[in-house]
Amino acid sequence: MIKLVFATNNKHKLDEIKNLIGNDFKILSLKEINCLEDIPETKNTLEGNASLKAFYIYNKYKINCFADDTGLEIDALNGRPGVYSARYAGDEHDFEKNMNKVLKELQGITNRKARFRTVVSLIINGKETLFEGIVNGNMLYEKKGEKGFGYDPIFQPKGYKRSFAEMSLDEKNKISHRGKAIRKLVEYLKKLK
Repeated sequence: MIKLVFATNNKHKLDEIKNLIGNDFKILSLKEINCLEDIPETKNTLEGNASLKAFYIYNKYKINCFADDTGLEIDALNGRPGVYSARYAGDEHDFEKNMNKVLKELQGITNRKARFRTVVSLIINGKETLFEGIVNGNMLYEKKGEKGFGYDPIFQPKGYKRSFAEMSLDEKNKISHRGKAIRKLVEYLKKLK
C-alpha cells in the first residue's frame, strides 16, 4: 500500500482527504511523522505555496507526500482573497473574521461570482506533479449552514441551492475544488501501483 503524508495541520482538510481517498492509500498526518512545526506559506500563488509545503516535508523527512493550497477568488474583489484566503482578516486564520471581511467588502455589490481553486503538489521520490480543481459559484449575502469550514457558509456552488456548509461531507466532496484535485491525484497514484 502506498503511504503518503498530507502536509496539513488542518483536521477538516485531513478528514476530507481521507474521505475522498478511501482505503486505497495510507494517508499520514504531519502529527504522525512528528512534524509539529507550522510550514511556511510565503509564496504569492497557490501553486507556489502547495509546492513549498510539499518540498519542505519531502526534503526534511524523506517521505513521499502531498500538500495543497486553496483560494477563494471573487470576481468583484479582483480575485481576492485568493492566495491569502486563510489569513485574509489577519494572521490568526480566523474564518469567522475572514467571512465577515468578505461580506463587508461585498456590501452593495450584485456581481457575486466566485470560484474556489485548489492546487495539489505531489512529491514522489523527489519528482513533483501538480493537480488543480476548480468549482464556480456565487457568494451569498449571509452565512448559511453549520457544516464544513472556512468560507463554506457563504459560498454556493453553481447549480445548487445550498451553501457548502449546508451539504454533507460526501455531497461537498463530489463537487468541490479539493474533491476534483484529489480525484486527479488518486487517478495518477493508481497508475503507480
